[in-house]
Amino acid sequence: MSHSSDPDSPTGPSRRGWLGATAGAAAAALASPAFSQPQEHRDGHAVAAPFHLRYAPHFGMFRHLAGDDLVAQLEFAAGQGFRAWEDNSMAGRPVEEQARLATVMQRLGISMGVFVANFGTAFGKKSFASGSPDMLESFLADMRKAVEVAKRVDAKWCTIVLGDMDPGLAPEFQAANAIEMLKRGAEVCEPHGLVMVMEPLNPWHDHPGMFLQRIPQAFMLCKAVASPSCKILFDIYHQQITEGNLIPNIDRAWDEIGYFQIGDNPGRNEPGTGEIAYGNVFRYLHRKGWRGLLGMEHGNSLPGKEGEEAVLAAYRQADDFAP
Repeated sequence: MSHSSDPDSPTGPSRRGWLGATAGAAAAALASPAFSQPQEHRDGHAVAAPFHLRYAPHFGMFRHLAGDDLVAQLEFAAGQGFRAWEDNSMAGRPVEEQARLATVMQRLGISMGVFVANFGTAFGKKSFASGSPDMLESFLADMRKAVEVAKRVDAKWCTIVLGDMDPGLAPEFQAANAIEMLKRGAEVCEPHGLVMVMEPLNPWHDHPGMFLQRIPQAFMLCKAVASPSCKILFDIYHQQITEGNLIPNIDRAWDEIGYFQIGDNPGRNEPGTGEIAYGNVFRYLHRKGWRGLLGMEHGNSLPGKEGEEAVLAAYRQADDFAP
């Protein structure tokens, strides 16, 4: 979560040249007969057919093509074949706006993905690892609020971040503290069908010092908590940096994965701008039977409309696998 890159920020000449060539190739592919968007009709208007998988953009990703209005951005995404959406900031939006956006998503057939639930215990605090009673109470208050937000926007998942390591405690004590805190959070969520998805974050580039970093670690925590309301958020960008070995790790952790997020590495932009073979990853997920969401938690490699068109082309190309 919380990537800090600005999709409209300038980049160096050599990188811009490479990205421009990549975007141009993607746009050309989208325009070619081989990658033309399949069309359906809704209310008498031609719209792009849905993708094979439920990719979830976020507000701002298509603002140059759709406009600044949030409803217009949702409508644009639906017209491009997206069937899901995510919004890290949803819990901080006014209640009236949450309800308005939920109504629009229901009308468009868009499923709500994750929002961040526990900003109070997420970053810069020894929260889950420490066993602090104050941190526990802060977390439970956030989860009670998250349940109400989820009801308004018909969300099934919320992101939780497990805070910093506590270097004054052995790793096993830290894990035991985290397990207890997760169990208490799951008790809040279970009666309402809300799933906390905990996100391992890479320590090498974006988030040094975080308690939860690796998929095997998250898998162990889920097994210990043993609740349908405690699962893994497998952020492919973070895990390419931390561990690699993406498909085997997905396969091993499959039963405890509740949500995926996408971003290429390096750069944390759309598929095709880095080293991850996203076409292979998406094909694997489809054949494995993934029916959940894949959040597009990344920036655009190029600014403005050109960058947004490149994102659309990249997803059509990466999604163009044999079902």
